[in-house]
Formats: sequence, C-alpha cells, structure tokens
Amino acid sequence: MRAGAGPEFCRRPRGLLRGAALTLVFAGVLGTAAATGSLPRREQAYEPASAPVSADRAGADRDTVDRAALARAAAEAMADGKSGTEAAEEFVSRSGDRWGVVYDKREYAEFEQALDGTYTGVGLSARKAGPDRVEISRVQAGGPAARAGLRPGDRLITLDGRPVGDRSVSEVVSLLRGGAPGSTVVLGVRRGRTAWTETLRRERLATDPVTVRRLDDGAVLIRVSAFTKGTGERVRAAVRAAPAGAGVLLDLRGNSGGLLAEAATAASAFLDGGLVATYDVDGEQRAVYAEGGGDTGRPLVALVDGGTMSAAELLTGALKDRGRAVTVGSRTFGKGAVQMPSTLPDGSVAELTVGHYRTPAGHAVDGRGIVPDLVVRDAGGDRAEKRARTVLSGLGGGS
Repeated sequence: MRAGAGPEFCRRPRGLLRGAALTLVFAGVLGTAAATGSLPRREQAYEPASAPVSADRAGADRDTVDRAALARAAAEAMADGKSGTEAAEEFVSRSGDRWGVVYDKREYAEFEQALDGTYTGVGLSARKAGPDRVEISRVQAGGPAARAGLRPGDRLITLDGRPVGDRSVSEVVSLLRGGAPGSTVVLGVRRGRTAWTETLRRERLATDPVTVRRLDDGAVLIRVSAFTKGTGERVRAAVRAAPAGAGVLLDLRGNSGGLLAEAATAASAFLDGGLVATYDVDGEQRAVYAEGGGDTGRPLVALVDGGTMSAAELLTGALKDRGRAVTVGSRTFGKGAVQMPSTLPDGSVAELTVGHYRTPAGHAVDGRGIVPDLVVRDAGGDRAEKRARTVLSGLGGGS
C-alpha cells in the first residue's frame, strides 16, 4: 500500500521539527467549508500526511479538545513569560486529539497559501516502496528536482545527511519542505548502482491538482491530487468536455484531501444533487450536498489507495454509496475528523477536532477508511490502473 502525499503536502504530525510540513488539510486532509456555503470561511477542512491505517484510530469520538481550556493554558504560559505556542502544543499532545496541531503565525500563513495551490519545496513527491525504502513517486515539471534531473523511481537515501529509509513519508515530506524559499536541502539519491548527493534550493511552487488525458480506448482519465481552490470546477469542466458516452476513470490515489467544498463541487460533476456527506460540529449535525445537473449516465470508475484521504474519501464514499461509481484499489486512509482553527493569545493557531464525517449511507470514515468494490493489491501501481480500465470497459466506457 502506497503511503504518499501530494507534492510535499502533508500535515505536520506531532513530534516533528517545527516548520515541518503543513497539511493542505483539506477536510482532507478536515474541518470544512461546506459546499452549500452554510459554514463560515474559517470552518475549513485540513488534513494530515498519509500513513498506514491502524486499529488505534477506532473510537474517534473521544478525541475532541476543550478549546477554552487550551486558550487559558496558552495565556497562563505567556503571563509566566513562557511560550504560549509551546504550552498549546503540550496541551494538545496530552489531549488525545490525534489530528490536533498548533501552527505559529508563519506556519499558518504557509498553510493558508497551500489552500490556494502553492507551497514551498523542491517539487517532488515521495512514497514508501518497502519497509526501509523511500522512492520519488513524482517530479514536478520545471521545479528544482526536475532541473536537477531527478526521476520517479530514484531512491532517497538521506536528507541533509539523515537516513530516511525507516522514516514515514510524512517525515520525509516534512524534511523536504522544512525551510523558507531560498533555503537548501541536500538529498542523497541512488539510481540503480549509482549514488550521489544533490543540493536543491527550495522555491515557491504552484501545484496542478487536476490532469486530464484520453486513453487509447477513448475513455477519459481525470487525476485529482488534491482539493485546493478551483479543483472542483476543473473536474466538472473536464467531464463536460469529455466525448459523449466516453467513460471516466477518476484517479484519486495519493490525494491528500483539501477543501470539502471543492470535493462536493467535484461530486456535482457526476450527481444530480443529493447528499455528499454528513458531519457534526460540537454535536450539531450538518450535511453537505452536491449541486444538480451532473452527468449521471456516463460510466465511472474511481481508483483509490491508502493515500486517498479526507475530502477525497468523502467524494469516494458519496460516489460508492449512491451507486454512481465502481470503486477499485485498496482501503483508503481513514481520515474523517472535522477540524476547525482556534486563534490563541500569541497569534498562533490550533487546528482541533470538533466532529467527524460520515458517508451518505452513514458509514464512519475516521480510523476505518473505505474498502473499494474491487480490491487490488499494490493499488498505487500500474496493475491497479489496468484493472480499473478493464472494469470501465465492461461498463461500456471504452470505444
């Protein structure tokens, strides 16, 4: 199972160095700006880096934090001449909120920029290719990594002299992104029998979360890597532009999530209105709906894996529960916590869990993920795409 994030996008897990990766958090990565516009601008969904699903994510209803107590702890620390941010981090780490995280002002500004589709990094994505092996999975065209000649499949051995083989993908991403534009990171790389070091300078980069291409059999492949602003409308435009009768393979593998509103807009490309997800905020039940007028007849297969997270999982769940798509791949990540930001006395921001999502059929996502209709081993590879294309052809989606 691939455990990858988008181009160096991921939430900073507790315990990593400050300044490490920020999540696009996209409900997906959690809290949400609902598609109906019923939620305030600040109620957005943010997400963590992908990692294997584990049983300890069950019982998610116990992980919320007392936000008033958190603010008091930060204020008391500042009154004693201590760091309010550090006090808040300690409070959250003891709270049981496994998705909770505290950002200082600079980190949160970076986080907000990520929601607009930009980030600071070197332009590559990583994945686990074995217990002690981390490989480059994608290289962004025109970025520092591409200019240096790095390729998908190259093995990352060290980052700034530190071995990375036993680190999680989220930690590797954090080290890649952990600096301001202009700062450098030294990569130890192996390609076949050749090993070398490459010094890359971080830059402000823009992502392209939606790519579209025609397949040999006439079907259309729409790959969505994250739900940043504008992604949902781009998916709708791609579906409208597809030839009449052509099937769609919606590739959500490695999609680290994003804004729930964008995922709901993407769902609207395939649904004629109706429920996308339900969720609760401090016990109050709410719902997210698709817009009407979507293409409900076009054959559709959704391809997912262990890196499919949060907002991407909610889109998957809506299409699956409502019988709109056949889902193919492996169990998704299992990130279904609703998070909302709270500004602390020193200006830092805590992203805290306030509730949980459910699919239209009432299935919980957090700690469980979504099991696709057709399970394929090594869902991140070419074999899974071939299986998905075969299924789509069987639905009449090929030429």
